[in-house]
Amino acid sequence: MKIFSGRANPELAKRISNYMGISLGGISITNFPDGEIWCKIEEDVRGRDIFIIQPTCKSVKKALPTNGDESNGVEPTINEELCVNESLMELLIMIDSVKRASAERITAVIPYFGYARQDRKDEGRVPITAKLAANLIVRAGADRVLTMDLHAAQIQGFFDIPVDHLYAAPVISSHFLRLGLTGDDIAVVSPDEGSIKRALGFHTKLGGNLAIIDKRRLGAEQTSAQNIIGGPVEGKTALIFDDMISTAGSICGAAEMVHAAGAEAIYLAATHGVLCGPAFERIAGCPAKKVILTDTVPLPADAPADKIEVLSVAPLLGEAIKRIHRNESVSRLFGYYAGHHGEGG
Repeated sequence: MKIFSGRANPELAKRISNYMGISLGGISITNFPDGEIWCKIEEDVRGRDIFIIQPTCKSVKKALPTNGDESNGVEPTINEELCVNESLMELLIMIDSVKRASAERITAVIPYFGYARQDRKDEGRVPITAKLAANLIVRAGADRVLTMDLHAAQIQGFFDIPVDHLYAAPVISSHFLRLGLTGDDIAVVSPDEGSIKRALGFHTKLGGNLAIIDKRRLGAEQTSAQNIIGGPVEGKTALIFDDMISTAGSICGAAEMVHAAGAEAIYLAATHGVLCGPAFERIAGCPAKKVILTDTVPLPADAPADKIEVLSVAPLLGEAIKRIHRNESVSRLFGYYAGHHGEGG
């Protein structure tokens, strides 16, 4: 087995390799003057089981520290900034490189799968880009995909190869359990109807009341929170869960609503901290005490560290890589959340 990392999130790749007790494989990636990506695998991969770690997200030059970094020796990496499209293209080029070098099996480890929000035609003359991205990854030569918290679980079916779909819910819920946020003192809140199943999973583990925000989408970048269904949230610690935070409009709007409804304290949590546009400004100004994210997407060092706490999913991904390599079951890693949804693999 060999593990290689692209430039999108090298810190997460280091944490995974540290957890597994192996070194990352040697690889050289750079850009030609016109921006084209050049890649060379610096060691023999013939007949090997290859894992390529590359979320299709924007990279950062210097990342915000993650919980446990001091203990595992991971230092923030200075690397070239990539846009989402470059990260995807770099993944395809790395897959092609090891494929042409006669690797036995190639698993694309994509902690954050970009373009997942474009998973259906919701109006005329628009693409289904999630399917296009899946086709590109398969066509490049990947034999398997390992990913986490897809925006829509049915995207697994867009790939014509096996997909192991993990959830960060056990990592996030364990964090709240350590903080003692459980039972009758909390309210688990879904920021919109699309996240109800996710909230139910956390509610099963953490207990408390369950509330749903009635959200209306006004455009691609604008939403409006209308009502709170269920609850109550008054006098409770509100825990608001989503799969990703992009511009932070939806989840910060939900925080404002539960704050106005009398919530005593508010925590926001999501797997993927995409955090673009006015996200940092909104997070800094919202009434939430903390925003809990994972390290599937690297956060810039200028992110509001006093408000944001980053948990690592490296042990979860590392354990999945071990099991895939040994041809063992990965389903037990799905935790209570997958059991709630009846998913396995």
